[in-house]
Amino acid sequence: MSRVLVKKINKVYPNGTHAVVDVDFEVKDKEFVVLVGPSGCGKSTTLRMIAGLEDITEGEIYIGDKLVNDVPPKDRDIAMVFQNYALYPHMTVYDNIAFGLKLRKLPKNVIKERVDEAASILGIEKLLLNKPKELSGGQKQRVAVGRAIVRKPQVFLFDEPLSNLDAKLRVQMRAELSKLHTRLQTTMIYVTHDQVEAMTMGERIVVMKDGFIQQIENPINLYKNPVNRFVAGFIGSPPMNFIETKLVEVSKGYWLDEGTFKIRLPDNFKEAVKSHLNKNVIFGIRPEDIYDKLFYKESAPENTIKLTVEVVEPLGSEILVYFTTGKNSLTAKLEPRTDVSVNQDVEMVLDMSQIHIYDAETEKSLV
Repeated sequence: MSRVLVKKINKVYPNGTHAVVDVDFEVKDKEFVVLVGPSGCGKSTTLRMIAGLEDITEGEIYIGDKLVNDVPPKDRDIAMVFQNYALYPHMTVYDNIAFGLKLRKLPKNVIKERVDEAASILGIEKLLLNKPKELSGGQKQRVAVGRAIVRKPQVFLFDEPLSNLDAKLRVQMRAELSKLHTRLQTTMIYVTHDQVEAMTMGERIVVMKDGFIQQIENPINLYKNPVNRFVAGFIGSPPMNFIETKLVEVSKGYWLDEGTFKIRLPDNFKEAVKSHLNKNVIFGIRPEDIYDKLFYKESAPENTIKLTVEVVEPLGSEILVYFTTGKNSLTAKLEPRTDVSVNQDVEMVLDMSQIHIYDAETEKSLV
């Protein structure tokens, strides 16, 4: 059983920086979990503590059923893939992949069998005699992954392994790593600052900010039900729109009053937000839940707002349009048949069933 259990771990540096605060989660056997968050949120530090490359100030880490707080990295039965590949430039691909096995003094035939198997899985059989300087970035990354595969560890750890690749290659390697997990059926923990990587690869996602875990969920639930404004804004591309409004009651209905527009809340939201009546709240809506009034059947005055077009970005299958209204800006992801131009005043319809409401002070989700 190769689960990883992280129990209330903390990391405090000598200068007093509290980099990781009471981080607590479990990675189940054979699960692929992604740690995601902005730079400095503590995700890589957490991974390095699991690997044994950083000391734990407080808390416990278990790999399998074994407490590994004081176990050296080489004895934790983990394999780690780094952002910078960490290949030996004077060695061939074969020797780079085999290096760890040679240190463990495995028989030559076992080493060859494992290297050949890893090279076959990764499609680098023809590169085994090449030196790293003769490889592309994607090929170097495959070699680094191959070096981890041959060890047959309990747990794979990935620290932003795709950061140095171009956009097209990143997409390809995301798919390759997902297929690798399916094939190897090994526990994997993956760190990235890229929410697209997190959403497309992780079975569950751990979102971090300022050393704290914000939310742990599968990608779909994380996207649909973010627990606070930070998660809502971090997950999703383009990010969710946020507008500060006041919750008011008009003719027994609840409305969000921005100043330049008012929109009516669905009645089934009333119970969740009634404690915030006549208070400021943050209204959130994703770009894909804003529609051109010309093509939306369920438009009505209470869910329609007037906006001014600021920027139009045609992307072929869709159009990103950036709007302004009063002091606020919104982004919409619209159908390509939408015809708008800069400085044009237009009417857009909001899908009110998909909106989110956050407390203006705590930024926690109300709806």
